[in-house]
Amino acid sequence: MKDTENHTLSFDEFDEKINPRPEECDFDRIVEAALSRRGFLGGVLAFGSFAAVGGSLVPGVAKAASDRFAFDQIGTSVADDVVVPAGYKAEILVRWGDPMWSDAPEFDHATRGTAASQERAFGDNTDGMDVFSHNGKTLLVVNNEYTNRDILWGNNPDAKPASDDDIAKGMMAHGVSVVEIANTDGKWHIVKDSPYNRRITPKTEMAITGPAAGHDLMKTDADPNGTKTLGTWNNCGNGTTPWGTYLACEENFNGYFSSSEDVQDDNPKSITPAMKRYGVNTSDWGYGWAKIDERFDVAKHPNEPNRVGYVVEIDPTDPTSTPKKRTALGRFKHENAEAVVNNDGRVVIYMGDDERGEFLYRYVSDGVYAPGVDTNELMEKGTLSVAKFNANGTGTWVALTPESTGMASQAEIQIHTRQAASAVGATTMDRPEWVAANPNVAEVYCCLTNNKNRGVKPNAGGDDTSVNGPNPREKNNYGQIVRWRPDGGDHTLPGFTWDLYVLAGNPTVHSDAYRGSANVNADNMFNSPDGLAFDDNGLLWIQTDGSYKNEGDFAGQGNNQMLAGDPVTGEIRRFLVGPKECEVTGLTWSPDRRTMFVGIQHPGERGDSHWPEGGESVPRSAIIAVTREDGGLVG
Repeated sequence: MKDTENHTLSFDEFDEKINPRPEECDFDRIVEAALSRRGFLGGVLAFGSFAAVGGSLVPGVAKAASDRFAFDQIGTSVADDVVVPAGYKAEILVRWGDPMWSDAPEFDHATRGTAASQERAFGDNTDGMDVFSHNGKTLLVVNNEYTNRDILWGNNPDAKPASDDDIAKGMMAHGVSVVEIANTDGKWHIVKDSPYNRRITPKTEMAITGPAAGHDLMKTDADPNGTKTLGTWNNCGNGTTPWGTYLACEENFNGYFSSSEDVQDDNPKSITPAMKRYGVNTSDWGYGWAKIDERFDVAKHPNEPNRVGYVVEIDPTDPTSTPKKRTALGRFKHENAEAVVNNDGRVVIYMGDDERGEFLYRYVSDGVYAPGVDTNELMEKGTLSVAKFNANGTGTWVALTPESTGMASQAEIQIHTRQAASAVGATTMDRPEWVAANPNVAEVYCCLTNNKNRGVKPNAGGDDTSVNGPNPREKNNYGQIVRWRPDGGDHTLPGFTWDLYVLAGNPTVHSDAYRGSANVNADNMFNSPDGLAFDDNGLLWIQTDGSYKNEGDFAGQGNNQMLAGDPVTGEIRRFLVGPKECEVTGLTWSPDRRTMFVGIQHPGERGDSHWPEGGESVPRSAIIAVTREDGGLVG
């Protein structure tokens, strides 16, 4: 098996290295035309009018900006610590490696633990999460997206696995952690030995449901029926269903497969075009899982990658339940899954495919939701569509069917969803990440985090990535947030109207399109919006995962951060800044709304952090609990 030496490459960068895109220079459409039409640089973007047209606002939504924020904006920071506004405090709730059961050892900074200890401890690199109330208990469910190899194996001379147990330890750091949490004397902590505590790992048995279940492309030697699989990994964002289950979203699953084939040329037989479309190749991302589990060897088990890349439904209230991979929601690099109950009771789920030049999707259930009814088929039977954005501010959801795509069956569409979206000419997007629906108005937002390839080269499927309406800048290193409003306030209709809530940028460096939209200034500027969530009051919380160089194009932007935005006025204020080299990702609230839980992922990913314990300690991802010092509501 090949192994990569490029530990510092992102998933996207690694995919492009092993599957290089052809260069493309055919760009007659220019950024200035798009900006002129929308009026960004002139500051005439009508934030409020978009939110109000055709729908009613709940009382109080249109308050003045000064009444909408319960904090004073903070400045940027380059400190190796979490910074919050005056009157707030941030405390550690749980860290990577903290034991979830009393028979598990505390985290060992010298060894980073073993596979056995990690399986009994909180997973690494927290991402999407949510809180559930059940029988008087508070349950926190958290994605553990991946692990930093240089940190995980940093006790070894070359920061590589020295044994099979090292590899297994990395595997066990992935998946999902379910923990009961409690507040004692004003401080949150996990409840060790709770019957609800659970680690879901790449070895946990899961059911395959929906159109792809049982298809030949899903069958393996271990599962000849194509209905059961083992594990979930690289879970990024998340979602929550109206009936109280958790949705973990499989994203960069491809980076864990490799091939034992003796590669003699640039087109090994073990790597099919369908695999390349999803970034599967002869090399993995350095984790080496195929060395201890041959299902990750595509030369021996070519269908295994088809069984990953889905939304996984988990019942946090039943630790004996079997998670379900919901293939009806498509297979791609899922960022999150934002569920909305439409006025007619049908469940609508919006999802982004987080890769440069990929697409934005919508799923609409056939059945309707009502409390107490059987919900099993609501994510098994429905219609998956992909978005087309028009330059005039309108758009259409195009259903992915055998008739529209020319593909042989619905099952193949759910397995090869990217190919289906390409076949109908969907709009290529600048890495569509978290999607969030406004609780007060029928409108939806999506972070388009960045895309250095916009206007440079096509996506992995060869689709055109020229500048277009919602993606108006070439070589887009800053990102933007697009929002759309379904026609008539009906999330199931095919039509919608759209605009941009914000173009991130740096007005201290640029005077052109890269300065950002009118609601970005020297005091609140940021890059690469990623995480996104609304609170109950209708404020939009924006988390970033971008450059923390604090120089050049990113001068003055400091560490990654979290901001709050007012959808009515467009105002944006910075609320939190994370420690060095982290991503701020994952957001939820306690049941009483007096605590905000925020995820701090990969601090020190380049070797320059010892957060949260300081000194010479190993940097560890963690969940923090943010509260007001006066005990008031947060958000």
